[in-house]
Amino acid sequence: MSPPANRRYITADIPGLGGTIKQRPEDFLVDEQPLYAPAGSGEHIYLLIQKRGLSTLDMIEVIAQHFRVQRRDVGVAGLKDKQAITRQVVSVHTPGKTAADFPFLEHDRIAVLWSDQHTNKLRRGHLRGNRFSIKVRGVSPAGVVTARRVLTRLAAHGLPNRVGTQRFGMLGNNHRIGASLVAGDFRAACDLLLGPCETVPHVNPSGRAEYAAGRFEAARRTYPRNARAEVRVLSRLIEGADHRAAMLSVDAQTLGFFLSAFQAAVFNLVLETRLAGIGITTLIEGDVVMKRENRACFAVTAEVLNDPATRVRLDGFEISATGPLWGVGMMRAHGVTDEAELAALAALGADPQRLIAWNTIRPGLLEGQRRPLRVPVVDPEVEGGVDEHGAYVRCAFELPRGSFATEVIEEITKTGAAGPALPDDED
Repeated sequence: MSPPANRRYITADIPGLGGTIKQRPEDFLVDEQPLYAPAGSGEHIYLLIQKRGLSTLDMIEVIAQHFRVQRRDVGVAGLKDKQAITRQVVSVHTPGKTAADFPFLEHDRIAVLWSDQHTNKLRRGHLRGNRFSIKVRGVSPAGVVTARRVLTRLAAHGLPNRVGTQRFGMLGNNHRIGASLVAGDFRAACDLLLGPCETVPHVNPSGRAEYAAGRFEAARRTYPRNARAEVRVLSRLIEGADHRAAMLSVDAQTLGFFLSAFQAAVFNLVLETRLAGIGITTLIEGDVVMKRENRACFAVTAEVLNDPATRVRLDGFEISATGPLWGVGMMRAHGVTDEAELAALAALGADPQRLIAWNTIRPGLLEGQRRPLRVPVVDPEVEGGVDEHGAYVRCAFELPRGSFATEVIEEITKTGAAGPALPDDED
C-alpha cells in the first residue's frame, strides 16, 4: 500500500546527473508567485515572510503567538520546504488592527519583508506557482549539459505531476494513516501514527515502544510539544478515550494532511499506470482534462477527441489529462479511465462508498478534485559553478501550484530518491 516505487522517467534516455540537494538551506530557494496583490485595506494583515530552515507549520505557530491569534487565523497559500530558504505571503486575521499595532516580529529564522492589508484570508491554492533555484552538489559543473537537456524536454512535453515524497511524511506512512481513517480502522491509524516503524526505526523508538506496550503516559513524555498530533492522540488515550475518539480529536488541518496523502498515493499509482501505458501527452475517450488558464475540467468525448483543435491545445499546454484526488465532490472519469482510477483506489483499500461514509464523520476534509497528470516547467535556467562549498549545478524554473520541484530534480539526477521525506510540502 506504499506509493509506487518503480517510477518511469520521461527522460529515461538521458543519463542521470547524480548528486544531492538540500545540503544546506541556501541550496534550495523558493519564491512564491502570488495570485493577487493585497487590496491595501481589510481585516487581514498580509506579510511577505522569508523563512530559513523552518517548516510552514512551525512558522504559523510563531506568527500566531506573535499576533496573539489562534493558528486557524493565520492563512497560507501553500506549504513550503523546511530545508530551504523560502518566501511566501501569510495572512493574519486581526480585525481593526494593522501591522503597526504590533511589535516588530523578531525571530532568528523568520524575516518580514513587507506588510499590507487585505479583505480576505489567504487560503490553500491562492498562488500562481513557485519559482525555484536549486543547487545540485557532488557533481561536475560540466553537468549543465545533462541538466539542460532534461529541462528542455520537460519544458516541451511537461513534467509527470507526481506528488512528492514530502507529502507522505517523515515516516513515509501518512497515506496509510489516511487510508485507515477512510476505512474506519482507527486502531490501525493510531498504531501507524504512534507505533514502531520498521522502515524508519530511528524516529523516537522509545516512545513508540512505550505506546506498543500500552504505556501511553510514558510514550507522551517522549514527544516534544510541537508533535501536536502524537501528543493529542496520546493525551486522549490516557483519558480513556477509544482509538476512534482519540484520532478524531486531532485538529482538522492535520487530519486533512493524512487524507491528502491518501489521495496522493492513489493519484501517483494512476500516474505510474498511465506512464506505463498510453503516456501523459495522449488523450482517450473517457478522460477528464483540465484547462491550464482556470483549472476548469471537462470530459473527453468522441467529438472532443476527433476535433483537430484538441491536439493543438494539448501540445500547447492549454489542456492536460488529469488523475483523481478522490473525494465526494470529484468529477469522475468514464470508461477504461474510470476503471483504472477505481482500481487504484481499491489498491489503497477504499471505494467511493467509503469516501461518502467518511464525509459524514468529518465533512469537508475529503472533497476531492482533479489533478493534472503533467505540468509545464516554465522558464528553465541552468548554470554550473564553484563556491565555498564546492562545485554545483544550479537549476531554476517555475512550476504551477501544487507541483513538486524535487520531481524535476529527480528527472535530472535519477538518484532514485527525489528528496528527504520531510513533513512539509512544495504546494
